[in-house]
Amino acid sequence: MPPRIIENPRALAEFVGREIGVSEWLQISQERIASFAEATEDRQWIHLDAERARTESPFGAPIAHGFLTLSLVSYFVHDVIKIAGGVRLAVNYGLNRVRFPAPVKVNSRIRASVALQALKEMSDSVEAVYSVTVSCEGSGKPSCVAECIVRYY
Repeated sequence: MPPRIIENPRALAEFVGREIGVSEWLQISQERIASFAEATEDRQWIHLDAERARTESPFGAPIAHGFLTLSLVSYFVHDVIKIAGGVRLAVNYGLNRVRFPAPVKVNSRIRASVALQALKEMSDSVEAVYSVTVSCEGSGKPSCVAECIVRYY
C-alpha cells in the first residue's frame, strides 16, 4: 500500500485516535539479524546459532533481537506516512510503553499498523505520538508494541 501523503504536520490532526495505515511486509533475514548483532555487540546464541536455537530455544529457530524489531518502528512509520511539506527536520524524541509480546523468527515477515495517539503544538515544533503495532506473519500476538514520539520542526 502506498504511503498516505499528509500536507504538513498540523494536518495530522484529523488522524488523532485513528489508524493511519499499515506498512508493507519486511522480511527479517539471518543476515539482518547478524548485522544487528555486530552493530550492537549482542551476539547471544539465540540470535546467531541456528542449530543451537533449533534444539535448545523455546522458539525452535533463531529470533531477531527485540531491539532490532523496535529499531524498525521509524522505518514503518515512514512507510505509512509521507509529510509533503512544512518540515525541515523530523526528530525521534523517544518511546513509551515498549513491549515484545512474541518473537520474530528468522526469515519471518513483519509489518506495522500505525495510529496517531496524540498531536501537540509546541513553541517550535509539532509533536506526534504514534501507536505502532508490529505484527509477524502467522503469529497470533504482536511482536512489538510501542508509542513512538516524533517532533516535526
